[in-house]
Amino acid sequence: MSEHFGALNPRTEKMRSRILSAQPAICTERAMLTTDSYRSHEQEQVVLKRAYMLDHVLRGMSIYIDPDGLIVGNQASADRAAPIFPEYAMDWVVAELDDFDKREGDRFAITEENKRILREIYPYWKNRTLKDKGYAAFPDCARTFYDLGIIKTEGNITSGDAHVAVDYARVLREGLSGVRGRVLKAQSALELYRFEDLKKSYFYRAIRIVLDAVEAYALRFAALAEEQAGAETPRRAAELTEIARICRKVPMQPAETFHEALQSVWFLHLILQIESNGHSLSYGRFDQYIYPYYQKSKADGMTDEKACELLENLWLRTFTINKIRAWSHTRFSAGSPLYQNVTIGGQTTSGKDAVNEVSYMVLRTVARCHLPQPNLTVRYHKGLSDAFMRECIQVIRCGFGMPAFNNDEIIIPSFLDLGVKREDAYNYSAIGCVEVAVPGKWGYRCTGMSFLNFPKTLMIALNDGVDIESGRRICEGSGHFLDMESFDDVMRAWDVFVREFCRQAVVLDSCADMVLEQEAPDILCSSLTDDCIGRGKHLKEGGAVYDFISDLQVGIANLGDSLAAIKKSVYEDKSVSRKALWRALLCDFDGEEGERIRRILLAAPKYGNDDDYVDRLVVEGYDSYIDEILKHKNTRFGRGPIGGGYYAGTSSISANVPQGAGTCATPDGRHGGEPLAEGCSPSHGADKNGPTSVFKSVSKLRAEKITGGVLLNQKVSPEMLSKPRDADKLIMLLRTFFDLLKGFHVQYNVVSRETLLDAQTHPEKHTNLIVRVAGYSAFFNVLSKQTQDDIIARTEQTL
Repeated sequence: MSEHFGALNPRTEKMRSRILSAQPAICTERAMLTTDSYRSHEQEQVVLKRAYMLDHVLRGMSIYIDPDGLIVGNQASADRAAPIFPEYAMDWVVAELDDFDKREGDRFAITEENKRILREIYPYWKNRTLKDKGYAAFPDCARTFYDLGIIKTEGNITSGDAHVAVDYARVLREGLSGVRGRVLKAQSALELYRFEDLKKSYFYRAIRIVLDAVEAYALRFAALAEEQAGAETPRRAAELTEIARICRKVPMQPAETFHEALQSVWFLHLILQIESNGHSLSYGRFDQYIYPYYQKSKADGMTDEKACELLENLWLRTFTINKIRAWSHTRFSAGSPLYQNVTIGGQTTSGKDAVNEVSYMVLRTVARCHLPQPNLTVRYHKGLSDAFMRECIQVIRCGFGMPAFNNDEIIIPSFLDLGVKREDAYNYSAIGCVEVAVPGKWGYRCTGMSFLNFPKTLMIALNDGVDIESGRRICEGSGHFLDMESFDDVMRAWDVFVREFCRQAVVLDSCADMVLEQEAPDILCSSLTDDCIGRGKHLKEGGAVYDFISDLQVGIANLGDSLAAIKKSVYEDKSVSRKALWRALLCDFDGEEGERIRRILLAAPKYGNDDDYVDRLVVEGYDSYIDEILKHKNTRFGRGPIGGGYYAGTSSISANVPQGAGTCATPDGRHGGEPLAEGCSPSHGADKNGPTSVFKSVSKLRAEKITGGVLLNQKVSPEMLSKPRDADKLIMLLRTFFDLLKGFHVQYNVVSRETLLDAQTHPEKHTNLIVRVAGYSAFFNVLSKQTQDDIIARTEQTL
C-alpha cells in the first residue's frame, strides 16, 4: 500500500508511533475542574453553569505541544487519556475503578491517586448526575424494558451523545468573532420583561462566556509555543513561532491559509468534545469547506507534501481523543470508538461532482496514517468518476475498513421527502457511523437514541408477553405460540408487540432528552448550529433548523430468518410441531431431538441470498416497526425545528454481541447467548450465494424510510482485491448496488480469517491490525474475545 500512497515522513511516523504507544489512561483533571465549577455556580441557570464549567476547564487544564506537531490542542493531560465527565454519571466510575485496567477489552490504566480523587468527589455528585436523574424519570412500565435489556438507552443517560456536525465552514469564513457579533446583536434586541426574552438572555450570556473561554484556550497555546521556541533549533523555532501566530488568530478570526483553517477546525472539534462527553462529533463535508484554503496556500507556494503533513497532523490529533464508558455500555461500543466522521465526495448543491484535490488528499493521508480514527465516508453518486473510485478501492485494500460509502441516490431523495431544502439535502454529511444529517443545521443526536432487540421482542411476543429469561410479564399478551393456529397469528403478535416496544422506546428517549435539556445543554455546540442564536434556544430546546432522530434496531436478519423458519417448518412443511419447537427453544436445542430441530430451522430460507420467501418477511416484519416509529415525535417537536420526528435506523454498533448474550435461543437456529446479526447484514454464514445476492436482499428494505442508516458490513480476503481487474469488478458491483438497487451504504473488511485467528493467538504480532467492527473501525487487539469472535464468524465473500 505504501507504494501507492507513499509513507509518512520520518517525523510524522515518529509522532504516530509515540501516540500509538501511549497507554490509554484515566485523566481526572476535567472531573476536578468541573466539580469545582459546579460547586461555585450552583445558584446559576443551567446554561450559565455549563458555560462557567467549560470556561474553568479550558483555563485550568494541562496543555502541551507534541515535539513534532504542527497542529496543537489536547483533550486531556496526555494523548489517548480519557477524561471523566462527572456530571453525566459517577456511580459506575467508582464501582469499576479497580477494574479499568483488568477489562477483557478497552482497558484503561489508572493511578491510585486518581482513584482517590474520583472517590473523593463522588459524594458531591451522588443523586445529581444525568444518569441518576434520567433513571429516576423512567416510568415503571418503561423501566422494565431498560432493566431487562430489551431496550438499551444507557448511552443517553450517561453521556451527552453528540451525533452532530457543526457549521465549520461558517466559522472559517467569519471566525468566532462573527458568532460573538451575532450574539451581541440578538442580545441588544431583547426586552427582559418578556419571559421568553429573559430566558434567551441567559443563553446569550453563556455563549459569550464560552467564546471567551475558547479564545483563552487558544492564547494559552500561543504563549506555550512562543515559550518553547526560545529553546529549539531554528527550524523548530520557526514552526513554533508560526503556531503561536496562528493560535493568536484562529478560531476567533477568519482563517486565510490551509494551516490556519485546519487549526481552527481542530480547536473547535476538540473543545466540543471537552464540553460534552458525547461521541460521533463529526467533521462534516471536510473536502468542500477546506478546499478554498488549500487553493490559496498552494497558490502562495505550499507543496502538496506539506499539505499532506498538515492533514496527517490533524488525523493524528483526532486519534488522541478517547472516551471511557461503563463496561455495560462498552460492550455496545467495543474498541473505544469516537465515530469522528470525515465526509468527502458527493455532489455540490447544484448537483455536480464535488470531488476536488483535497478529496484525493484525504484518501492519501488517511491511508498513510492507518488509524481507526477519523472514520472516513465517501458520498457516492452516479457521476463519481472511476478514477476516484479506484483510489477509494486502494484505501479499502489497506485493510482498515475505510472508506465506507453512503449513496446520494437514496439519501438525498429521502431528505427531500422529509422537507429538507434542496441545497441542504445536497450538502448532507455522514455523522458517526452510517447516519446522515445536514452540518450546522441538524439537531442534537440525529440517531442512536436507544437499541431495540428485535429477536427478544419476537420471543416475548410468542410467549404471551412474558420475558423468557426473567419470567417477568412485560405487558399484556396476545396469546402463546402454542395456541397460534396459523402463521398469520404469529405476524399479528409480532405487529402488536413491536409497536408497543417501539412506544416504550420513545418514552425512554423522551425521559433522557428531558433530563439532558434540563441538566446538560451544550453551549458551544449550540452556538455553531443554525438557528440556535436566532431563536435564543440551545439544541436540546429546539434551536436547530432540522431535528429528526432514529432509534436503532438490532437483529433484523435474525427476525426475518426466525419468521421464515417458523412459517416453513411449522405451518407449511409441518416438519416441526409448535410444541416441539417451543421445547427446543427453551432448552437451547439440547440433546439429539433439539439438534434435529435446529438443523431443520437452519435449512429454512435465510436472508442475504436474494430469496423472496424470507426477504419479504424481513420487510413485512420491519414495516410494522417503521409504520409505528414514523407516528412519534421527539421532545423538540413544535418548538422550532422542521421535523421533530423519528425514522428507523440499523446502525447497531457492537450492540449485537451483548444483546445476543441476553437473548435465548431463537427460531432461526441461533443458540442462546450467541451474537445477533449486526446492522442490516445477514446472519454470519447464512449468506451462501455471494455479494450480489446480499446486495439484492438488502435492497428490498425500505431504505427511503430508514434514514437513520442502513448499515451493511461485507468481508473479503486480501487476495480478492490483489489484481487491478478486481478493483474494476468491485466498482461495477458497487455501481450496481447504488445505481440500480438503490442501496444506502456498504463498507468492507479486507482481512482473512487466518489472520484474525492468528491475531487472537499471537496479538503481539498484529499490533497494527485494524478491523471494521460496525460503522466504525478499531484495533483488533483492544476488542473483547466475544467481539473478536463475532468478526471472525462473518461470511468471507468472493468477487
